[in-house]
Amino acid sequence: MKQPIMRTLIYFLTISLFIIGCSSTTKTTTNNAKLPDEAVRIANDSLEYEIIIIDIGFKLYLNTIAKPANYYSQKFYETKNQFYVTKWNIRARNPLRYDDSIYENIIDYDFNIDYGLDVNYKLYNYFKFVEYKYKQRFFN
Repeated sequence: MKQPIMRTLIYFLTISLFIIGCSSTTKTTTNNAKLPDEAVRIANDSLEYEIIIIDIGFKLYLNTIAKPANYYSQKFYETKNQFYVTKWNIRARNPLRYDDSIYENIIDYDFNIDYGLDVNYKLYNYFKFVEYKYKQRFFN
């Protein structure tokens, strides 16, 4: 009796891995996919770079408290993001020392890539939102 169950399980895993393997080779973006209402998509489609932020209040913060995107230059945002991403990733890698409910994931941000104004603006403002909402201090 265990033999058919084992074959079915192996078959299911093989099919699942095949589907996952096929889907990972194609470009997938969430442009057209339905995101939760509170989600903010930070993306540069030409670079295939994407971060989805699902943090209650960030969308409202971005639309009401954050300064307009052109308030600062892209270079300003890039410089600040280099610092913030470095600090963020240190905290994300140390869940025993920092709140892992805030710093859940590492942010893959290459300082040598031009992500554009929109990505840098939204990423910078997410860090400002974290400081505001969670009372976190990145600058000592």
